[in-house]
Amino acid sequence: MHDIKAIRENPAAFDAGLARRGLGAQAASLVGLDEKRRAQLQALQEAQSRRNALSKEIGAAMGKKDQALADKLKAEVASLKDQISAGEEQERVLGKELTDALSVIPNIPLPSVPDGKDEHGNAEVRRWGTKPEFAYEPLQHFDLGEGLKLMDFEIAAKLSGARFVVLKGALARMERALAQFMLDIHTNEFGYSETYAPYMLRDEAMYGVGQLPKFAEDLFKTTSGHWLIPTAEASLTNLVREQVLDEAALPLRMTAYTPCFRAEAGAAGRDTRGMIRQHQFSKVELVSIATPEQADAEHERMTGCAEEILKRLNLHYRTMLLCTGDMGFGTRKTYDLEVWLPGQNAFREISSCSQFGEFQARRMEARSKAADAKQARYVHTLNGSALAVGRTMVAVMENYQNGDGSVTIPEALRPYMGGMSVIKRP
Repeated sequence: MHDIKAIRENPAAFDAGLARRGLGAQAASLVGLDEKRRAQLQALQEAQSRRNALSKEIGAAMGKKDQALADKLKAEVASLKDQISAGEEQERVLGKELTDALSVIPNIPLPSVPDGKDEHGNAEVRRWGTKPEFAYEPLQHFDLGEGLKLMDFEIAAKLSGARFVVLKGALARMERALAQFMLDIHTNEFGYSETYAPYMLRDEAMYGVGQLPKFAEDLFKTTSGHWLIPTAEASLTNLVREQVLDEAALPLRMTAYTPCFRAEAGAAGRDTRGMIRQHQFSKVELVSIATPEQADAEHERMTGCAEEILKRLNLHYRTMLLCTGDMGFGTRKTYDLEVWLPGQNAFREISSCSQFGEFQARRMEARSKAADAKQARYVHTLNGSALAVGRTMVAVMENYQNGDGSVTIPEALRPYMGGMSVIKRP
């Protein structure tokens, strides 16, 4: 959510930021709405002041036993009461109209974000590792998984439809092992606090992180009115909603391993086979709550934490700085980690690490205050996948595949697999 005061004070800068996202100017219309609301608020305040003054005049008239004047003043008070009631409703309508307009406008990119229309405008920041070499044509993960009889899309489709999978045996264990491996590193080495939080959230919580109203069609809603989380970011970030945090305790770092649910409404025809894009998947998520001064450094740190998982699994990847046309709705700067998938002969996204500024905090009313500060201020929020567990399994399978269809288990993961070193065909 944007600050209408900041838009009013510098409309040109706001419109310039939107232009970088390929959007037209909106400052004038927003300021116009705000002026109507402010004018209505001013009229209300004047009417209420007049009503208060009339109350004193009525008392004076009654003291002088001037009943005629008192009755006249009471009639004006009654008229003002109706006027104030109607004015309050109009102010609520104008306020909601302004809030609704602001709630669907994306965040403004930071100056360091490159301009671009789509993923072709993204900038490579760094690259780690090397592509594995094969003496044969490497298979994609679904061919490997089905060959191992441990990955079943057909039975999943019978149970739930498209974009679901059933994992069995060693692959089911690898899903659990990868999550545990990631959590141990993030909690034991990087200082994130492991958190268990709800998987179903109310409208207010989903609105707080910017999922509503814009992305309702990409979410699943229960018959109870709850929304299934698309990522643990939604739950973790909302843990600080409607609070004033002590800035001495920031940055606050949290992590969670959860199932995630996405309707993938805008992904028709994309990755229809395999585990890359599913309705149900799992992730280890990182969330940081920081001061404005800490946010940039925290973003770099978080991205490094996600990269470390790939390094320890010895997976070739590149770090991409997303351009203005490819970054998410609420973010002001995003790094994508793209892992090399030999079966696809391509880099594919496995993590996004983003900073949101105060965009989410305004929607959640999340603030912080220093001990010597007079006023509280909005916190800055950040989140990142570290990593998407299913996609990490895909990367392990494709990069560690063998010519006989088996999959070697990375050294770092073997303690979590009971010492198993290879997953073989039955």
